[in-house]
Amino acid sequence: MTEEQKTPASAEMPTTYEPKAAEQKWYRYWMDNEFFKAGQRKDAEPYTIVIPPPNVTGMLHIGHALDFTLQDILIRTKRMQGYDALWLPGSDHAGIATQTKVEQKLREQGLSRYDLGREKFLEKVWEWKDQYAETIHEQWAKMGFSLDYSRERFTLDEGLSDAVREVFVKLYEKGLIYRGKKIINWDPAARTALSDIEVEYKEVNGALYHLQYPLKDGSGSITVATTRPETMLGDTAVAVHPEDERYKDMVGKMLVLPIIGREIPIIADEYVEKDFGSGAVKITPAHDPNDFEVGLRHHLPQIIVMDESGTMNEEAGKYQGLDRAEARKQIVNDLKEQGVLIRIEEHVHQVGHSERSGAVVEPYLSTQWFVAMQPLAEAAINAQKSGEGVSFVPERFERTYLNWIENVRDWCISRQLWWGHRIPAWYSNETGEFVVAKNEEEARAKLGTDDIRQDEDVLDTWFSSALWPFSTLGWPDEDNEDFKRYYPTNVLVTGYDIIYFWVARMIFQGIEFTGKMPFNDVLLHGLVRDSEGRKMSKSLGNGVDPLEVIEKYGTDAMRYMISTGSTPGQDLRFRWERVEQARNFANKIWNASRFALMNLEGVTAEQIDITGELSTADRWILHRFNETARDITRLIDSYEFGETGRLLYNFIWDDLCDWYIEFSKLSLYGEDAAAKAKTQSVLAYVLDRTLRLMHPFMPFITEEIWQHLPHEGETITLAEWPKYDEALSAPEAVQEMNLLIDIIRSVRNIRAEVNVPMSKKVELLIKPASAELQNIIDRNAHYIRRFCNTSEFASSTAAEAPDKAMTAVVTGAELYLPLAGLLDISQEIARLEKELDHLNKEVERVEKKLSNQGFVSKAPAAVIEEERAKQKDYADKRDKVLARIEELKG
Repeated sequence: MTEEQKTPASAEMPTTYEPKAAEQKWYRYWMDNEFFKAGQRKDAEPYTIVIPPPNVTGMLHIGHALDFTLQDILIRTKRMQGYDALWLPGSDHAGIATQTKVEQKLREQGLSRYDLGREKFLEKVWEWKDQYAETIHEQWAKMGFSLDYSRERFTLDEGLSDAVREVFVKLYEKGLIYRGKKIINWDPAARTALSDIEVEYKEVNGALYHLQYPLKDGSGSITVATTRPETMLGDTAVAVHPEDERYKDMVGKMLVLPIIGREIPIIADEYVEKDFGSGAVKITPAHDPNDFEVGLRHHLPQIIVMDESGTMNEEAGKYQGLDRAEARKQIVNDLKEQGVLIRIEEHVHQVGHSERSGAVVEPYLSTQWFVAMQPLAEAAINAQKSGEGVSFVPERFERTYLNWIENVRDWCISRQLWWGHRIPAWYSNETGEFVVAKNEEEARAKLGTDDIRQDEDVLDTWFSSALWPFSTLGWPDEDNEDFKRYYPTNVLVTGYDIIYFWVARMIFQGIEFTGKMPFNDVLLHGLVRDSEGRKMSKSLGNGVDPLEVIEKYGTDAMRYMISTGSTPGQDLRFRWERVEQARNFANKIWNASRFALMNLEGVTAEQIDITGELSTADRWILHRFNETARDITRLIDSYEFGETGRLLYNFIWDDLCDWYIEFSKLSLYGEDAAAKAKTQSVLAYVLDRTLRLMHPFMPFITEEIWQHLPHEGETITLAEWPKYDEALSAPEAVQEMNLLIDIIRSVRNIRAEVNVPMSKKVELLIKPASAELQNIIDRNAHYIRRFCNTSEFASSTAAEAPDKAMTAVVTGAELYLPLAGLLDISQEIARLEKELDHLNKEVERVEKKLSNQGFVSKAPAAVIEEERAKQKDYADKRDKVLARIEELKG
């Protein structure tokens, strides 16, 4: 420890805290000194979080601020606890989202990606990426995130691209990746395939069209219903249930498809629900996933009637060239003219929309690449059910996760985009044969020709994101030091809305390629909603920019508000008034610290000594801090940030500021030098360690204050986290202080009721319930005189209530304030009767609880004892108030 690091207290703190100056100064200091760089504590236990990589599509929003702040709280806590803490930053290329943004920008210039060509277009996207990656860096710095930038990754960087190719090739070789023709979700706006979970279903007011398909032999017709008449042009059968007696003699007969005139068969298939509607279903294998499966079973043709933009194609006959919506209108009119449209019903149904472009998704027959999910899912299910899986917080989300993976379908991983990881498959231009290979050289060797071309498609963004916990740490090089030291990671912090998109897929891939779960815990937080509980969106204009919050109230206030405002798995309502309250809390800490420092100037860390003779207030605050430190450590480890915030707030605002600092003034301003030195030590000790507990939540203001305190070390970010110390336990001091606080509060309340200001001295008589309590009051009489501002003060177990005195009952004592000339007897009786009513209700409430056999049989013994103690306390107080009312009335 250098002399410069042994810093004495300094009282040179500005009267007000200026967040902007402190934030810039301290973040630069932390970065310049590499305090956040992992690997410097070689013998320490590692603790790892990899950041959920934000998309390089724009600015970070308030949801990101919540997500990343929770991670920063954890990583700062673990760093202070002595772990080799790694918080690895990075960003995601976000295929569809980023390409869509860049294409929009090009359209403003009258250009398309095809005008530029693939290579030039990708140059434009990389420019976009660099611009927004820099913006994200600036926002991370503004929010005070303690990231190890030396290990930053991007999903398209060279190392991660190697990992993606390695995974693709290995899964292909195991038969878990295949190329096939299936019905997929098609985005006609972005012109790409989507996976099932990239489709958002929205309730739409539509119509159900009932049509008659005539039998070829003229013997009748079959009625079918559809919400999408434009797809009937691709019908290749009508299906009925094999056991439906109505159609038993029709199976095998031919129908004539209206408008088109094509002959289609009536088939029997158990897919049909015979008791629903007419019991007959039109089958369009190229435009419906269920119809596709029926078509395979019955060897039906697959007729695609529209192109990749949602425009009707040559198979649509006279409707060719029409947009699908326009085609629907014309087809409905033509069906009416032909007399085959029986009726149209209003119909509310769920319609799939592209998560990215917002376009209505088209079920579309297409050749794509797929991951066979069942074998991967089985491994994840078995691990979870055997107790070797991840721990979900809250636990209820484990069921959500299992429900999805137990019913998972094969994953369509190819995307018809240019921005992303190219699929590592190459085709022979001569034969059309293809091979999967890690690079072009290997592909040429496998195909035996140089005349090859790579697959044009790229991989779903989530394919590379699924590898994030281990690809970022150097995998597939399993000898990589970071991979060996920091994997598996400790916790994943993310929103509950991407369990399927990301969490499940990371688990699949982690098990498959590392044999381990990628993380121990999954902490799922909710969404940040507006003050009315609505989801934030551009259309509502209710989004909140975290930088705007920081500009107005400072980073610490924003961090404290969002991190302590909700419980795991629950949504958080953003309210500006709560940010203001957090700012006020920060100011309270600042002002209390300024007072302390004015009374600590010149005190060094070596002079701090909290042993020996201590006052009641000193022992009490040490005990309360010790309990608070223990509980906060437990709560952070349990991810209960809301409860942590409540404890911190109550301890700092109530115990430390409102009571201890006030009590400390007696020693600090008194003549007893030894008592003053002890109180200085206790004040410095408690303030220092309270700032450490606050630091993960409010990093900037705590560093600013801590640097003024007597301390050893360079920064609070590396200061030791407070541990519970049995030596600081002082339950007797707690009993004494609770009595003193009750007395002082009661006297102040009485003063307020009769408008006697604190500056005016009053008489006070106390009647303790026992000799033990009498001793406590006598030992601490100086506190009572000072904070009740008494002209005369006495206490005795034999004291009798004076006439015309205000009365208060606290646990273990009765208080009398003779306020001759100020007291209205009738008003005092009314006040006491109001207090009696309150105590009666409390006694009734506790008695009801204790008479409840369900509570008594299930509650821990300590809880039952606590309730019985409350019952006795309330009953004693009630009896004393009742007796006093009788005295006044007599």
